[in-house]
Amino acid sequence: MSKGDEMRPATDATVTASRALLGIIARSMLPALEDVSLPQFRVLVLLSSAGPLRMGALAERLGVTVSTFSRTADRLVTGGWAVREDNPGNRREVILAPSDKGLGLVASVTDHRRQLIEGVLKSMTPAQRDQLVDSLRAFTDAADEPSVAELLILGL
Repeated sequence: MSKGDEMRPATDATVTASRALLGIIARSMLPALEDVSLPQFRVLVLLSSAGPLRMGALAERLGVTVSTFSRTADRLVTGGWAVREDNPGNRREVILAPSDKGLGLVASVTDHRRQLIEGVLKSMTPAQRDQLVDSLRAFTDAADEPSVAELLILGL
């Protein structure tokens, strides 16, 4: 048996589980996407984890130009999801910060995602959940933590 054949069951099971998790992620985000676009949500996720950032730094982290990003920022500010602030350290720089409304949206999506995952976990036995925790920890350790840029693609 070749190494590829030996890995096939674990690979197939992991791909299937990743699709199930992506389905949960998509369902958790659907209500938010009625209010903001996926790129806007990505910005709110970044701001909620990193805090207020310079417009240029945000554009760089998202892999877009500042002019492209400024349109997204405009829409977030207009919608009340974020606020622009002057940088106290450099008056020529503008900082974008999440508003309470923006932070609330990200928290709502995260809470909804947790509820959906808990619903799945409740259908498993305690022994299956314990085995899952051990397996997911081992997988996470082997995979290394993804970068912020990788997670932002999906609005995570």
